[in-house]
Amino acid sequence: MNKALPKKVEKVLELLKKDLGDNLKIDIVERVLYEKDATAIPIETKTPQAVIFPTNKKQVQKIVEILYNEDIPMIPRGAGSCLTGGAVGLRGDEVVISFEKMNKFKIDLDNATVVAQPGVITYELQKAVEKHGLFYPPDPSSYKFSTIGGNIAENAGGPRCVKYGVTRDYVLGLEGVIKYGQTFKFGAPVMKDVAGYDFTKFLVGSEGTLGIITEAILRLIPLPKERRVLLAFFDRLEDVGRAVTKIMTSGVFPSALEFMDKACIKAVNEYKNLGLPEDKVGLLLIELDGHPLAVEQELLEVSEMLKNMGVSIQLAHTKEEEEKLWAARRALGPAISKLGTGKVNEDIVVPRSRLAEYIPAVEKLAKKYELICAIFGHIGDGNLHVNFMFDKSNPQEVEKVEKAVEELFKLTVDFGGSITGEHGVGITKKPFLKLQLGDVGIELVKGVKKLFDPKNLFNPGKVVDV
Repeated sequence: MNKALPKKVEKVLELLKKDLGDNLKIDIVERVLYEKDATAIPIETKTPQAVIFPTNKKQVQKIVEILYNEDIPMIPRGAGSCLTGGAVGLRGDEVVISFEKMNKFKIDLDNATVVAQPGVITYELQKAVEKHGLFYPPDPSSYKFSTIGGNIAENAGGPRCVKYGVTRDYVLGLEGVIKYGQTFKFGAPVMKDVAGYDFTKFLVGSEGTLGIITEAILRLIPLPKERRVLLAFFDRLEDVGRAVTKIMTSGVFPSALEFMDKACIKAVNEYKNLGLPEDKVGLLLIELDGHPLAVEQELLEVSEMLKNMGVSIQLAHTKEEEEKLWAARRALGPAISKLGTGKVNEDIVVPRSRLAEYIPAVEKLAKKYELICAIFGHIGDGNLHVNFMFDKSNPQEVEKVEKAVEELFKLTVDFGGSITGEHGVGITKKPFLKLQLGDVGIELVKGVKKLFDPKNLFNPGKVVDV
């Protein structure tokens, strides 16, 4: 084994290797690949002592039992797409449990459900169920490589959640392992279940801090028969907020209602040469889905509503044109990354009724700290991605960003919102959680953590310190 490892750890890994074989890695070249995740904010991470790749529930139970009894912390990991440091180690004594090889799922057409292991790629599951006329709506921007387990850990959202809800709304049951290797099974493949406390929904969004998920039952819905997309361009930011309110209170429920500000439009044009009008302060991407006749009627209503506000629109008439309009939204991540060597992407949420005030307040904050700011996101449910660009090699710039982020969170809470809608708390938002939850809320979170994980071995250092 690796001589650099403590003797106790070496002994435990030797024991695990008998069952896991090559699915346990201790070579530094392989371990260092699991030291980072997609977090942009600088975090001092540590290389894990080992990386384990279980292939079934029984192996996970044994791994957790041995590690927990030997006081060795563990980090569950999907694809490492977390943006808040949720899948990295801080102490250096952790073992990563990677679910890359637990990537199987089984579709139940009669009950419109799917049983999935945590390593299943979200996109692959979606494409598989669509072949049967079914639909799994949660669509985080990382859906082509993020995993179901990671989505459950973060309660992932996405553009279509404005109509269909987030990951939690589709989880019917969970199996997994908690302290000392104890196994649990909550929920069932049914629509109604009030047997005891709802631990299924409770564990969704717990960021791997309470236990390890080994299997999930997910509900599916009928695949919409038609989709139509249009863009709306605005001359005034206050009109964006008004338009969102009008659409969402009109009886029309868009399957996506996305916002891009002026900085995003310019960045996307430079990145993809899409020819979007750069003289506008922002745009809305509006998607409608459902029965073809209903979609056509809703499209007419929304178009007329926007025209009456003096807003110019661009309608997609073919699938190719729809894809081109969506390409603008999907290109945002890499496009705005070119605006600075460093990028902090926050995912705040505010009530829709306050968007018209909130967006200018954020722009004022960015000017105060002399930072480039780009705002986009799922404006239909009030979930905005506020991006501050900076020179990460400049300590003064890093300090300015840190101050701006703290002020952003205070501003968000003052507006009656949340400091995170999708990305989770992880490490980066942990210092600010008290702003939203208060002293009593933090103590309750700590109490739950101690109940599920009295030794603080499941993803330690995330969400709260205990």
